Amino acid sequence: MHKVALNFEDGVTRFIQTLPGESVADAAYRSGLNIPMDCRDGACGTCKCHCESGEFEMDGYIDDALSDHEAEQRYVLTCCMVPESDCVVSVPASSEICVRSQQADVHGELTEINRLSLSTLSFTVAGDQVRALHFLPGQYVNVQVPGSDQTRAYSFSSMVREQDESVSFLIRVVPGGLMSGFMAEQAKVGDRLTLRGPFGSFYLRDIKRPVLMLAGGTGLAPFLAMLDKIKTSGSEHPVHLIYGVTHDFDLVELEKLEAFAAEIDNFSFSACVASPDSDWPRKGYVTDHIEPAHLNGGEVDIYLCGPPPMVEAVNGFIEAKGIQPVSFHYEKFAASH
Repeated sequence: MHKVALNFEDGVTRFIQTLPGESVADAAYRSGLNIPMDCRDGACGTCKCHCESGEFEMDGYIDDALSDHEAEQRYVLTCCMVPESDCVVSVPASSEICVRSQQADVHGELTEINRLSLSTLSFTVAGDQVRALHFLPGQYVNVQVPGSDQTRAYSFSSMVREQDESVSFLIRVVPGGLMSGFMAEQAKVGDRLTLRGPFGSFYLRDIKRPVLMLAGGTGLAPFLAMLDKIKTSGSEHPVHLIYGVTHDFDLVELEKLEAFAAEIDNFSFSACVASPDSDWPRKGYVTDHIEPAHLNGGEVDIYLCGPPPMVEAVNGFIEAKGIQPVSFHYEKFAASH
């Protein structure tokens, strides 16, 4: 059996497993998902999607449904697509019209709360249901604030650790913030938390060329999960992370980054601080530290996660350089109260 992540255009991800010789469309239907489909025999093209990673077989369709050019670009007809490995497939439809069964809540126990700095804390959730949680490195979940009907979105900052069935998150401490206030002032080990997800189209794809990661503040979280994955799978290509913050005290998890640099061949990182009052040796914004080698003449995959002004600044920088990266994935976030 192979696991297939179906990413819908509204950012919701659902995981299915295909049986030997089973098409993605049939496996999805068996799993309670009505992904777009009509003829079921490769003639209409209604089930056309894009396979972002993984290997598969696909035959028995006609050119009117899928052209040779589209097939070369890894477009697929899910009624004919039979996975030969784990795959990620983008579905050009909203999950609301495809999902017949809602995503189940995942309940876990708060096992760690660490105040990393004046501005940042991390927390860890563990339990049997967490162990069974499937997500792509870089995605997020909605976490319900205990004692409230409100949720807050947080990116995973680790993959699931098999040894203690846990997963971690990195969040910014916001004055008056509902979740960060709870975590900083009320939370205690043993509290129960409810997670729902995963969500988001910001996640690590197969590494086929050099990768440039750009993190702003707690936008570092999804990259920690990505590096956790790369530590296991490895990379034949250079992966460089530039981590930017506003003040010296915003710099967190540097020991983890150092450990990743020691454990992952081809991984390197640098950190910079924007404040002119900083004592950190590398100052300025992430764009001040992007070198031509990092962009590799456009033969690069760029991942960017940070506050909206940072995302806009990086977009402007890339355009000004006249560089068209092979792929450019980004996620904007703003601190929630």
